[in-house]
Amino acid sequence: MCAIEAGKRGRRIAVLDLAERPGKKILISGGGRCNFTNIHCRPENFLSSNPHFAKSALARYTPQDFLVLVHKHGIAYHEKTLGQLFCDHSARQILDMLLTECSDAGVEVVLGARTDRIERSDSFVLHTSKGVYQAPLLVIATGGLSIPKMGATGFGYDVARQFGIQVVPPRPALVPLTLSADDCKNLCDLSGVSTEVIASAGRQRFREKMLITHRGLSGPAILQISSYWSPSQSLTLDLAPDTQLFSPLLESASGRDAAKAGALLREKLPQRFADRLIALAQPRSWTNHAIQELEAKFHQWPITAAGTEGYEKAEVTAGGVDTNELSAKTMECKRFPGLFFIGEVVDVTGHLGGFNFQWAWASGAAAGRAL
Repeated sequence: MCAIEAGKRGRRIAVLDLAERPGKKILISGGGRCNFTNIHCRPENFLSSNPHFAKSALARYTPQDFLVLVHKHGIAYHEKTLGQLFCDHSARQILDMLLTECSDAGVEVVLGARTDRIERSDSFVLHTSKGVYQAPLLVIATGGLSIPKMGATGFGYDVARQFGIQVVPPRPALVPLTLSADDCKNLCDLSGVSTEVIASAGRQRFREKMLITHRGLSGPAILQISSYWSPSQSLTLDLAPDTQLFSPLLESASGRDAAKAGALLREKLPQRFADRLIALAQPRSWTNHAIQELEAKFHQWPITAAGTEGYEKAEVTAGGVDTNELSAKTMECKRFPGLFFIGEVVDVTGHLGGFNFQWAWASGAAAGRAL
């Protein structure tokens, strides 16, 4: 996107791509259909040490701007839940669209270009496996550490540190969580069970599906909250949002027992999950107070996360180049004119659902228009 915008303005642009094939992350996203943006994109959908930083770029390149490109290239798409836009057919259509736009803008794309060394005097000099490149302006768009098997590296952070630019410590985000030994003993044999929950950490909460795995928890609700979770933080799950599970027990003095409570749970939750939960949580007595406490526990079920599944399973990397070092309008380094950082390598991380692609397009467009 950065190259396209700069090329359209008559700049001579080379994209040096470490990979032998372009756009690998585009091709695997959205189950191969590329969740390329979200029509409800707002600054609140992003996590950063500076929550205001992304506002400028996002306002100047919106989901509607990207859709202009999508329509121009005749790509059919559809909206899933929560404003997520996917290709009807293949993610390759988005990649081909971007490569065509690069070609039309006179952009040279160099694949398999490993950069061994960067020097800076009057201009930037890059010593690469494809030769030496020299340019007055350099944009780092190398992404984060997520999915290393696809070639992800910390190169962008290394470049930042080379120039003395601060980096907010990277960490896996949008990532499954592993459970403590006790929680895993209670739940992990239910691997494959899925249900809608509200996952909360501090003031942040997400209402979506949760999936039990053989090591812990995943699914959209857990991936979302993982970006905000820290090892010292507790997690809670509302296992039955907007539902009073045990109100029938309060309406009658008879039939108050684990069997009746389990039957009520099975009406709202997957059967195996319901049976396990009532076995774990049934009270010693079935007084009104005990039933009310049981109800409260199901809406504030405590979870102890032991950690995450790491960069191998993380969809994105949180942290990155400190936004205090960059211009919010152009993505240019304040202390090193001519050096830009865009996309995931910057300390701006979107929620699940197309927001990280929109940040890529928006930050790329902001830099491209400034080159």
